[in-house]
Amino acid sequence: MSTDARRIFTRLRFLLAALVVIGVFVQAYLIAAYAFGEVDARDAHESVGLGVHGIETLVFLAALGASWGSWGTVGLALALPVIGTIQVGLADRDGLDASGWVHGLHGLLALVVLVIATIITHRDARALRVSGTSST
Repeated sequence: MSTDARRIFTRLRFLLAALVVIGVFVQAYLIAAYAFGEVDARDAHESVGLGVHGIETLVFLAALGASWGSWGTVGLALALPVIGTIQVGLADRDGLDASGWVHGLHGLLALVVLVIATIITHRDARALRVSGTSST
């Protein structure tokens, strides 16, 4: 794949991972609003969460184009939708017969998703900055 195509995919991965970071913060706000009595915030939290989960998958697909052959980098991007899927499953109180302690892992895994997306965003920002200065 050409360097220009990889750069486009890297830019796309950067933007998508940044949306995941923003989305996790929005979800944290919404679930806190729900905890403090705003009943409609739970539905918004779930809707944003499903959207963020979809974006996590797009981060992985962009990583395939940006980093084909760099399997550690691709694997990091793959961790987003994998952990996100586990996280979504932990939020399902009806489908998962487990204690609140187990369901609490849903929030903990949100932090893991946040960290991974932040690492991807940071690495891509650095790579785009470096490749941008070398081509001008």
